[in-house]
Amino acid sequence: GSLIEQLTTEKYECMVCCEVVRIVAPVWSCQNCYHVFHLNCIKKWARSPASQAEDGSSGWRCPACQNASVPVPKTYTCFCGKVHNPEWNRNEIPHSCGELCGKKRQCLDCPHLCNILCHPGPCPSCPAFVTKTCECGQTSHAVRCGQSTKIHCSNVCGNTLNCGKHSCTQVCHAGKCSPCQLTVQQVCYCGSNFKEVLCGSKEEFFDGSGSFSCQKICGKKLNCGRHNCKQVCHPEPCQLCPRLPQVVYRCPCGQTPLSKLLELGCVERKICTDPIPSCGKTCGKPLSCGSYEFIHTCESLCHEGDCRPCSHTTNIYCRCGFKKKVSVALLFCLFIAAITFMCDKRCNKKRSCGRHKCNEVCCVDTEHKCSLVCGRKLNCGLHRCEEPCHRGSCQTCWQTSFDELTCYCGESVIYPPVPCGTQPPECKKACTRPHDCDHPVYHSCHSEEKCPPCTYLTQKWCMGKHEVKLYSVHHTEKLCTDDFVKSRFRLLNVGNCSPCVVCCPISHLVLNHISFWKFVLSQMKSTTLFFRIAAISIATKLTDLQLGDSVEISRLITKKEMKQARLQCDEECLALQRNRRLAEALEIDDNSDPFNIRSSGPKYSDLLKEDARKDIKFVSDIEKEMRMLVEAVNKGKHTKKSHCYPPMNRDHRRIIHELAQVYGIESVSYDNEPKRNVVITAVKGKSICPSNTLTSVLDKEMQSRPAPHLPHYKQTDKSSGNSGLSKPLKEEPVIDYFDVQD
Repeated sequence: GSLIEQLTTEKYECMVCCEVVRIVAPVWSCQNCYHVFHLNCIKKWARSPASQAEDGSSGWRCPACQNASVPVPKTYTCFCGKVHNPEWNRNEIPHSCGELCGKKRQCLDCPHLCNILCHPGPCPSCPAFVTKTCECGQTSHAVRCGQSTKIHCSNVCGNTLNCGKHSCTQVCHAGKCSPCQLTVQQVCYCGSNFKEVLCGSKEEFFDGSGSFSCQKICGKKLNCGRHNCKQVCHPEPCQLCPRLPQVVYRCPCGQTPLSKLLELGCVERKICTDPIPSCGKTCGKPLSCGSYEFIHTCESLCHEGDCRPCSHTTNIYCRCGFKKKVSVALLFCLFIAAITFMCDKRCNKKRSCGRHKCNEVCCVDTEHKCSLVCGRKLNCGLHRCEEPCHRGSCQTCWQTSFDELTCYCGESVIYPPVPCGTQPPECKKACTRPHDCDHPVYHSCHSEEKCPPCTYLTQKWCMGKHEVKLYSVHHTEKLCTDDFVKSRFRLLNVGNCSPCVVCCPISHLVLNHISFWKFVLSQMKSTTLFFRIAAISIATKLTDLQLGDSVEISRLITKKEMKQARLQCDEECLALQRNRRLAEALEIDDNSDPFNIRSSGPKYSDLLKEDARKDIKFVSDIEKEMRMLVEAVNKGKHTKKSHCYPPMNRDHRRIIHELAQVYGIESVSYDNEPKRNVVITAVKGKSICPSNTLTSVLDKEMQSRPAPHLPHYKQTDKSSGNSGLSKPLKEEPVIDYFDVQD
């Protein structure tokens, strides 16, 4: 009725083109779901690849019910299929022929055809009444034709069951009757055991002597009436007595016929209980012991009954064949053969995983499969492999989350399913985490718990209140203001003063720091974010200053600033300037050595000598390596050669640095504790081997040292005219330059 109303009022839409189905347009109706489509639309759909069935051979699928059809519709017919190209009549249903439908109804047991006019949709149920019997067939009832419900009466079924002996006791029911549930008692063939089985089952069998075998010794009396049957419970009659005279033809060992023994005077047997004559030869029957290579036989004389136990000796191997037991008395050979002998050798072969050893005692396995759990971490880093131990890489983590994975601020989202171990998505929004300072945030949202250092610059005074426009890098770990700068200068052994010219005019390193910072701050005053980031990257060059390097700042500061930042001359500087002027007046070359000062040998500090006395072997090895390095670079074609020492403590590194200065070798420390080491580099023409090594100097001092109980006075030169004690030499100050390098 709904289809007829929508088609008549032109409100029905085609599912393919989503347009209204006109009353004069050719249509096609599915015989499974009864949806109506335009004929041209269904033709195009049937030929498209999207309409093909999954197996590719079942035709095309209906757009509504997905029912597969093989033929493609080509003609326009009415709903009942009798008339082609039906004409529209105002008094009839659109697209119908106006005649009786006549199609077979869907009910399988209805013989009547549809008796209404041609119509869309399924045919209505049959209105006729028919007589049907109940399931057991004892009663009849008048019901609607095509009614699917089955009729049941209240009578007992009474049909014969499968056993053919009993009747069904159930109330009228559908289908076959259940098997008979009564039990029948059966007896075995020998008559000693009983069991109960269902009546009518396959196990219910009787051949006159019994129904089944109990698998025990029969035990029935044989035909002789003196012996019992020794066979397993059997259906056939028992065999003849094996000791009857008419059955036995040979002696017990079977080597000699009884006819020959009778000729020799043996008594003829009359009944089964008479003894069987013995031939007197060795029995020779094979025993149950022994092996495939050597069969043991009975050594007793011809006898009746079972043979005696074996008296031989043999070798019994363990199950893996590694060890054997020798000289085992085979008096109990029958019992030992049944015992499994295992050695104590453990298998050293690798298991199938390639990681673990078999380690089984007396192993006979050939595959050596590993029974342990793998337990290695999967690619997610959270779960472990639960598969049996295996070779190669583990499979990817199979666990999946069905929750959305977002960044910290929630702007970027990865929708489920999310494989285990997936990192949060990248987000370009500004970081919204709480920070320790109130400065603007320049870094984007991140998944790490700790934010990167703050890059905002602040204006601070120096410690002496001399300079105002000094900026310092701001760290999030409570390193605001100039704490970061003070920590850098503390590493340079400058002190706690902030880096300004007035407070710290002590070394060119400080000036490099100040000028470098001014350059960084001048770059950071730019309004663009690019110059801010560039200035921050340049600030990382401070680590080079810690290693003793300097930064070229001549192009970064003005001449006025360079003049203000110049250090004042001290006594040593004045002495060097005076000597230079004197050398120019006397026309003395700088490379000459008129007073034999340079050739007098190297000068080793007292601190270096004191450290060397504590570990003379270490100093000797270091000097030997340096001499070899200098000789190699001076003789070779390369201008530089380097050597890397293993990681060592701070005192040993200081010794190497001081000795490197004496030899003219460059020395630099790398890495962090406890892996910090020293690399030395010899340069051709610059590195030299001193005439007196530190080890030889210490040996000479030990030889010239006076006895402890005598006062020591320095000898004087008589020719010089000076008498008395000489004045003590002025000790040079020891400057530790290696805090900067190390």
